[in-house]
Amino acid sequence: MNPMHIDAIDLNLLRLFDAVYRARNVSRAAESLGLTQPAASHGLGRLRLLLKDALFVRKPGGVSPTPRADRLAVAVQSALGTLEVALNEPDRFEPGASRKTFRIHMSDIGEGRFLPALMARLGELAPGVRLETLPLQPTEIAPALDGGRVDFAFGFLPKVGDTQRVTLLKDRYIVLLRNGHPFARSRRNGQALLASLQKLEYVAVRTHAETLRILQLLNLEDRVRLTTEHFMVLPAIVRATDLAVVMPRNIARGFAEEGGYAIVEPAFPLRDFTVSLHWSKRFEADPANRWLRQVIRDLFA
Repeated sequence: MNPMHIDAIDLNLLRLFDAVYRARNVSRAAESLGLTQPAASHGLGRLRLLLKDALFVRKPGGVSPTPRADRLAVAVQSALGTLEVALNEPDRFEPGASRKTFRIHMSDIGEGRFLPALMARLGELAPGVRLETLPLQPTEIAPALDGGRVDFAFGFLPKVGDTQRVTLLKDRYIVLLRNGHPFARSRRNGQALLASLQKLEYVAVRTHAETLRILQLLNLEDRVRLTTEHFMVLPAIVRATDLAVVMPRNIARGFAEEGGYAIVEPAFPLRDFTVSLHWSKRFEADPANRWLRQVIRDLFA
């Protein structure tokens, strides 16, 4: 027997089948669907021809389903129910009652910059909502957003394209030193300050390509004495040594306010950058996605 393709079936015929199956009466089924009795009988006849089964047989007061109709009813009712739920999905997100988990691409330095304030705000607005950070390679970010593997990506992500985005803040790269470092006391500027960077030794972060690129452009690669995997260990290293680190000014200011650090601002190439929030066009209208986007914008933009 040749299998029947789904394209051969009109969804309205399945709705009619379901109504007749539930009512066990063609006239009552027609009434529930707003059809005339002849139209319902005609539709049922089409479905019988397509499925090559009587589906329903007459009995006093109505109809009785055939074994094929009994088997079909389980699948039809499940499918129609799934469609009903999908089509009537609420267009609002209830943060106070939600236990949704949002997944976010974020570097370790981004975690330090954004998560404290974001988690505090979510504790007020949506105590059941969870966050998971999932650091990805730049080439993975856009596909992960489109596929729903992550909901958002934070950061300076110049290689990530074809996403929706909003600017959160503008920043620039500076040099962080320990407080009292002889270099921090010197009064140089302009090209003289850039040239004098050759006197420093540096700690660099393997996973932060832009800071490595700045060191390369300034021919400072040979001055790197330590390379680490994570940014957040750097303040302790800088404070305990004469090593310097190229890092974002917004983060460095937080360390400097606690004491023990000095900031120098050379006119680096590529020093200015923009931190953005990225998401997929696929989820632009999703209520939960839209809600958290607004929370993040209110906090940081």
